[in-house]
Amino acid sequence: MGNHLGFRAWFYFRNGWSTYFAFIFAAINTMVVTYYLAIENLPTLKEIFPSFLLYLTVISSIGVPLLIFVGYIHFKRTAAYKAEADIYYESNPFALRTLNNTEMLINLNLKLINNLTKLAKNDKLSENEIKEISELQKEYQNLINERTYKNKKDLEFFKKLQRKS
Repeated sequence: MGNHLGFRAWFYFRNGWSTYFAFIFAAINTMVVTYYLAIENLPTLKEIFPSFLLYLTVISSIGVPLLIFVGYIHFKRTAAYKAEADIYYESNPFALRTLNNTEMLINLNLKLINNLTKLAKNDKLSENEIKEISELQKEYQNLINERTYKNKKDLEFFKKLQRKS
């Protein structure tokens, strides 16, 4: 795992700050600034929101569902999250290795099940099926022999998988 205590602490600090404190501080700051600098100085808005508590309640009851919806759209309906996931795998060799290994295992298991089923029925494997297995074995063996966490072999395999899907 390495002795990167400083970088690990920095990572945890940034996540704690950006996920929790910065969010809370930004929300409070936005509410206070908009109310006391804008609404209090505009009589029409002051009539609609006579108190900060009412303003906070109304904005929260509209803002929270709206932001949940925006988050849902981000993850489920746009290409933004897919791009983030791609970048994560492209930049994290350990996650990429796990993904690639999983894809290889699934592919191999399906081939094995198909071939075992055929053999269990006393059918012979065709020359084409044997050739496919041999080519897959060579491809995976070459990847395993050549890849390191620092070279781009896993990334090349990942991009090849992306082109297939």
